[in-house]
Amino acid sequence: MAWEMQMRDDWSKAPFKDPGTVVAGKKCAFTFASAECEVTFTSETEGVVTCKGKEYPCRLNAGADLNYPPAGLAPGIQKLPEWIQLGCGNSAYNCLEKGATFAVDGVCPEEMPDLSKHSNFMSEFLVANPDVYSKLRDLKTANGVSLADCIKTGVDNPGHPHIKTVGLVAGDEESFEVFKELFDPVTVARQGYDHTKAPQPTNMDISQLSTTDIDPEGKYVLTTRVRTGRSVRGFRLPPTIGFEERRKLEGLCVQALLKMDGDLKGDYFPLHGSHSYSAKPNGMPEEKEEELRKMGNLFQEPDSTLLLAAGMAKHWPDGRGVFHNDEKTLFVWVGEEDHLRIVSMQGKRDSCTAEGKDIRAVTAMFIRACDAVQKVLKGEGYDFMHHANLGWVLTCPSNLGTGLRAGTMVKLPNLSGRPD
Repeated sequence: MAWEMQMRDDWSKAPFKDPGTVVAGKKCAFTFASAECEVTFTSETEGVVTCKGKEYPCRLNAGADLNYPPAGLAPGIQKLPEWIQLGCGNSAYNCLEKGATFAVDGVCPEEMPDLSKHSNFMSEFLVANPDVYSKLRDLKTANGVSLADCIKTGVDNPGHPHIKTVGLVAGDEESFEVFKELFDPVTVARQGYDHTKAPQPTNMDISQLSTTDIDPEGKYVLTTRVRTGRSVRGFRLPPTIGFEERRKLEGLCVQALLKMDGDLKGDYFPLHGSHSYSAKPNGMPEEKEEELRKMGNLFQEPDSTLLLAAGMAKHWPDGRGVFHNDEKTLFVWVGEEDHLRIVSMQGKRDSCTAEGKDIRAVTAMFIRACDAVQKVLKGEGYDFMHHANLGWVLTCPSNLGTGLRAGTMVKLPNLSGRPD
């Protein structure tokens, strides 16, 4: 059994200690988000939490599993430091140790927080244009995403003077429209390209790729990979997506991935400890995790306050996993920082091969995989998020546009050839 509190759409574990025997009228004081709060029980199973002048319902959930989200934390997460655990449940990240306590209720305070010593594009813009904060602070998208949801990671993480982060994430597709007076200038500043003046240029014509051999001597390139992200329209993005909503998204994406055939055919492996995929109710075995980790194709729980404050680790590891084709040249991450991360790669980490440097073949598979998944989604009445000017819509403004990344792993034996 567990007491839960509803601060927003979802119920999460209440921030007060076990009150023991409960009767109507009993009150308990506690501290939450650096504020003195109080719970008043209206019956043996219900109550009201008063915090920062607002009231939130709470209830006793007799069937709650305290060792798994959303009521509790998964066993693997319980072994991690507390500052990571705090971001892996059902609540907004609230960590005094890391100074990450901004807007845990999803509501912006009337006065803009002091961002004068922050180093990110969001804070830089708001410090110069505080009126935008005042104008947007009370707005919400149709899904209930607030400005606080979008800027929390940038407020909670001042950053480093020499490392400028974005400091802004989208909670859903509509965030880019409702809060466009912030998203547009931040995106332009981060990308160095003004998307507001012209449609997003995208060219996925494989015939126009260069035929230049990137390693004519066959001595340097080990592996080549091309990857991008995709978001599925109709679902909130990872920072604000709900528990059941994430499970529905996983089911839809896995259904699409498992319908691919030919050299794209493969299987899906939920993260170890995930209970969301009925075909593998306990997730992938630890041996499979180690295999994917050695290949560089496994993602793990966020250990960065940037990601934790952004809400990327909620309900971990539920609703997340990795698909790969039988040849292990195509990998799709489900439920990480974006709905989907599609990665095409070839080569070996220990030797140079003709396949490892064939960037045309890697790109061709990448394009076919994107098209195949989109085709199945459309057949189910869904599609990828896309905007004429923004391009493919993803969580972080830095990835808007094509969302494309291409790279190689190279062997440079003489890079450290000198003793000094």
